[in-house]
Amino acid sequence: MAEQTMNITAADGVHARPATALVQVAGQYESDVNIEYKGKSVNMKSIMGVMSLGIPNGAEIKFTAEGSDADEAVEAIVKKAKDEGLGE
Repeated sequence: MAEQTMNITAADGVHARPATALVQVAGQYESDVNIEYKGKSVNMKSIMGVMSLGIPNGAEIKFTAEGSDADEAVEAIVKKAKDEGLGE
């Protein structure tokens, strides 16, 4: 299992456009990929799931993946999140 924590610094938090970009990246991997916020974990391959978390600016989130390409999936998602200006 791979995981990485990130702090959201984007003023609007995780809104539709960057959430869609993250879901598209997660969909490229076979591993089960999840995002956790406030004790709730959702499938990162579901835009509705990601949006349902309502992740605001200042939030601490965790990306997790389990499967054959888990490390690559988490790395790619974190890179995409940073490229989208979501956090650090």
